[in-house]
Amino acid sequence: MQQVKIIGVWLEHIQPNKPQQNAYIERQNRTVRDERLSQYIFETIDETLNPTTQWLWTYNYERPHMGICSITNPMELKTAA
Repeated sequence: MQQVKIIGVWLEHIQPNKPQQNAYIERQNRTVRDERLSQYIFETIDETLNPTTQWLWTYNYERPHMGICSITNPMELKTAA
């Protein structure tokens, strides 16, 4: 992997054709593609911005997540405080 140091932080780039080195992002990309982008036919990138932003908000803040006992992220933050 290629490493670059920027302001005290090492950035590691994955190797070409090795998506398993970045599995979390690849999983998120698949989820966005399957649950949002594949549902509609968009003519331009601008058409995707508002609906995709709304979907991401719902996905991150309103949808219950199985990994945290089927509760939403804001509910998890309240219980952790």
